[in-house]
Amino acid sequence: MAEFSTKQIRNICLLGHGSSGKTSLAEAMLYLAKCSDRLGKPADGNTVSDFDPEEIKRKFSIYTSLMNVVWGDSKINVLDTPGFLDFSGEVLSALRVADSAIIMVDAKSGVEVGTEIAWDNATHAKLPTAFFINKCDDPEARFSQNLDALSDTFGKSVCPVIIPASHSGAFINLIDMKKYVYDEKGNHTEGEINPEYMPKVEKYRERLFEAIAVTDEDLMMKFLEGEEITKEEASVALHEGIISGEITPVFSGSALKMWGVDIFMDIIRDSYPRHTAKKVEKVVDADGNISDITIDTEGAPAIFIYKTTIDQFGRTSYFKVMQGRLTSGMTLRNTVTGASEKFARFTTVRGKKTADVDALCCGDLGAITKLTDTNTNDTLTLGDSDIRYAPIIFPEPFYTMAVLPKAKGEEDKIAQGISKFLDEDKTLRFSNNAETKQMLISGMGDMQIDVVLSKMKSRNGISVDLATPKIEYRETIKKKVQCEGKHKKQSGGHGQYGHVKITFSPGAEEGLTFTTSVVGGSVPKNYFPAVEKGLQEAMQKGVLAGYPVVNLAADLFDGSYHEVDSNELSFKMAASLAYKAGLPQASPVLLEPVGMLKVSVPEAMVGDVMGDINSKRRGSVMGMNPNPDKRGYTIVEAEVPKAEMSDYSISLRAMTQGRGSYTYRFERYAEVPGNIAQKIIEQAKNEEE
Repeated sequence: MAEFSTKQIRNICLLGHGSSGKTSLAEAMLYLAKCSDRLGKPADGNTVSDFDPEEIKRKFSIYTSLMNVVWGDSKINVLDTPGFLDFSGEVLSALRVADSAIIMVDAKSGVEVGTEIAWDNATHAKLPTAFFINKCDDPEARFSQNLDALSDTFGKSVCPVIIPASHSGAFINLIDMKKYVYDEKGNHTEGEINPEYMPKVEKYRERLFEAIAVTDEDLMMKFLEGEEITKEEASVALHEGIISGEITPVFSGSALKMWGVDIFMDIIRDSYPRHTAKKVEKVVDADGNISDITIDTEGAPAIFIYKTTIDQFGRTSYFKVMQGRLTSGMTLRNTVTGASEKFARFTTVRGKKTADVDALCCGDLGAITKLTDTNTNDTLTLGDSDIRYAPIIFPEPFYTMAVLPKAKGEEDKIAQGISKFLDEDKTLRFSNNAETKQMLISGMGDMQIDVVLSKMKSRNGISVDLATPKIEYRETIKKKVQCEGKHKKQSGGHGQYGHVKITFSPGAEEGLTFTTSVVGGSVPKNYFPAVEKGLQEAMQKGVLAGYPVVNLAADLFDGSYHEVDSNELSFKMAASLAYKAGLPQASPVLLEPVGMLKVSVPEAMVGDVMGDINSKRRGSVMGMNPNPDKRGYTIVEAEVPKAEMSDYSISLRAMTQGRGSYTYRFERYAEVPGNIAQKIIEQAKNEEE
């Protein structure tokens, strides 16, 4: 493939609700540009973009796919992202290296939850954004209503550029006032706009001119005074407005029938920003402070790793050339790890197909295999530069399940199998809980975890079951009691003798608060540490359900010893006996972990969320505050037991249609209500049996 200059490169990210047509648009672009010899369809499992076996099986995108499309003298790098919320990490990776965002809208369904989330993500990434109203061939397509909904939801910057003139393949470009009529193969001819349709066209055109007039004072005066804005002026204003973000254009078409796609690609080529349009890039220092650095197309090469994949052939790192020109044979230094990496062979990417190139210019996207010490979010540079580009901030996963092996002895294989996915997916976590003796996997939702385990089965032949994670309960006491423990054993020769009297009471510290008030030497001082150790060991198992005991105070006030038979072991045993005798009398209770839940939801849904917290999760709402980062959203703060949080990711998504998000942090232990505690105790006894 020929080398493209920075001016010729466009990096666009396709966003939108699931099944809105992102992959279909990418396929149409590839086919029209003759970069693919067939028009693939997600339902048929034959698209360039969705090539992973899991994507083919499930018939939707799971990963961000990179495809380059050569259109005229330009190269359009298309980043096709998943529409399902479980795979939001893939979307954020693509947005970090894209220079503009295209949000797909289903012409029949209109503005959906995924549309709103895509807009929020693109806005947060500060990318110029456009909408493509897809499936305009549907008899139930509602372009006018959708345009109004987009304007109402996302503001007056939203304006029409390509509008449908019918459901049968006719579209009008409001800039040049040309009508394009498409045939079944996606080819178009120019036609005349029907006179009876002109009033509607003029109405749309006025909305366009009102939006583009905002970009220039002279155009604003022309618009207000009713003067004609020329095609040339409108084209320039559209270009400048898109780059500045002052205009959010709306295109229309049918990706499956390739209607309107060629006009759309022409506008991307002519009016969409290159990498250098923003002039600066975000970098981060050693303390995490973010600042701007000027993009230097001629400077020392620097690349940013935005995605990593691992398959049977090895490791592939996807990168963007952030400055300079990368050429084959360079050795770059990883400014995060300090490792040197040889760039002897790198490629451009079109789905699963790659093509070797000798150079990539500033702004271009590529891939390289077998980097040994480089991960997602790393920066690599030529020379001594310590520049580090601002990393992708991935959301923290809170949906956690326990992974249970189907066959004994496969724990290590499972851990090794899942660990390979952690490099690929930064929204995935895996841990081994030593207390509950469970392997735990955390993700954004059940679909993401299902995909990971399905891939592990196909790659490694390992099958597992999932279960709700066990809760790390604790036990404590509420009453003060005195008791004694005597350990006496005679078996010929030296025996064993230890005798203690201990006062147990609720302690102020989390662990054991051990004191002594022995008088008269009834228990020698050299046995005090043995008594304390015996109690600490005994506290690992409570008397109710076998959970560790916390906040226990113990005062050794009396006892006795034998000059010959007493030893440290005997006093440890005596302390344990006192513990077992005393705690059941001290009003033992079960404690559960309670965390602070912070839920961000639209204001209209606050009541549903609070009702769920109060009635279904034994939670206590602590307060509400407006979300400073999201207009129209409220943050609900509540204390909720961990035991009631296992399915919250799925419940919140259903309750808010995917609009809600949350964080959950452990705060403290609290007493379990009696009826629930009894069930936990009975379950523990059954497990012991």
